[in-house]
Amino acid sequence: MEQLAYGFGVRTSLTPEAAEAAVRAALAEEGFGVLTEIDVAATLRTKLGVERPPYKILGACNPPLAHRALGLDEELGLLLPCNVVVYDQGEATMVAAMDPSLMSQLSPGPGMGEVAADAAARLRRALSRREAVD
Repeated sequence: MEQLAYGFGVRTSLTPEAAEAAVRAALAEEGFGVLTEIDVAATLRTKLGVERPPYKILGACNPPLAHRALGLDEELGLLLPCNVVVYDQGEATMVAAMDPSLMSQLSPGPGMGEVAADAAARLRRALSRREAVD
């Protein structure tokens, strides 16, 4: 697992499409659903006529964790859902997730650290699953 500036991720030899399918399944096993999907490459192609390698943003949400977090800080909704990106790096595909500990840094009140740690552990497990990596 690589530590990134805003999260953590894994590189895989899977195609972006296969990596996306694998990470969706792994997220579901950890209680996350994908609420939103942004195909950045398709959007840039359509809106700007720009071609770029595949890049998707998946908005993953674990409802019990979201409920707990919003119960502690309503403004935390600005950081939800947890984004997971899948993008082509040429020789590899990167699958990365935002680090939920950012939530507890921005909203350090009682209980937020536990919610963030739970979300981070679940996302790390999802990205670490063998199927999501290769």
